Amino acid sequence: MQTVFHLTTDNHDEQRTTLTIAENLTKDDSVEMDDVAVVAQSHGIEPLTADGEGNETVESMLESGISFKACANTLELKELTEEDLLEGVETVPSGGGELTRLQHEGYAYIRP
Repeated sequence: MQTVFHLTTDNHDEQRTTLTIAENLTKDDSVEMDDVAVVAQSHGIEPLTADGEGNETVESMLESGISFKACANTLELKELTEEDLLEGVETVPSGGGELTRLQHEGYAYIRP
């Protein structure tokens, strides 16, 4: 199974909740996960940045095999560059496009 989480909020508690649910899914022995991805756009981009709140959690999750994708449109709007992102975060042209592509490939969509 494959799941994608959508991270869009600037609320740090909601960001933590989304990241925790994604991480817990990888540890759930009752489901066989092939891939867990997080697509971040809008205000949800902060934890994926080198100086953003929650970045330590994202770094740990990247090391465990969870993929993170940052919306290039959001980076442009927030005047950020790929260099501002944590190492290992992939940039995609648009968050909406990536979510659509992943769902078309069979990913379950979760937005806590």
